[in-house]
Amino acid sequence: MPQEELGGVHRNAPFDVSADLHELAVRPLVVVCAGAKSILDLPATLEVLETQGVPVIGYQTDEFPAFFSRESGLPVTARVDSPSEIAQIAHNQWNMGLDTAVLVVNAPPAESALPASQVEAMIEFAVEEAHQKGIRGAAVTPYLLQRVNELSSGDSMRANLALLKNNAQLAALIAIEISRFHPANRSI
Repeated sequence: MPQEELGGVHRNAPFDVSADLHELAVRPLVVVCAGAKSILDLPATLEVLETQGVPVIGYQTDEFPAFFSRESGLPVTARVDSPSEIAQIAHNQWNMGLDTAVLVVNAPPAESALPASQVEAMIEFAVEEAHQKGIRGAAVTPYLLQRVNELSSGDSMRANLALLKNNAQLAALIAIEISRFHPANRSI
């Protein structure tokens, strides 16, 4: 199941946790994404995933990507370098009766990724701006994403489109490998 990004724990709001994280803890599936939205609290998001027993597998990376950026400075649970390794991990996990998802983080392509420090500066600016304008609740995320796109002159949108394609390609390769463990006549 390819995704652009993962929800998570919101900055400055540790009790505002996206439902994505709970669902990963109770669904035996593979999710491919480019990490959590960089506007979130990434260390807290990883802590919730660890607490919920969800492995975070880095595809050809040792570091949790920060959505628009290839780096966050945060480690993944394990690194793998092939779709077949991911399928094997998922197969083994589910055969052991662990019904959590396998979260595969796939860094955005290097040619479209944005430097983490640049993205962080834009996010901090947009967060402060949202606070000053009194933007709260469900309106915060769309506001921040739009402002980051404006501040990056559209580079964040280009990175978003590239990582979406990248994630879909990897998810397709993983699905092929998983099908070797789960014939078509058997549900996954």
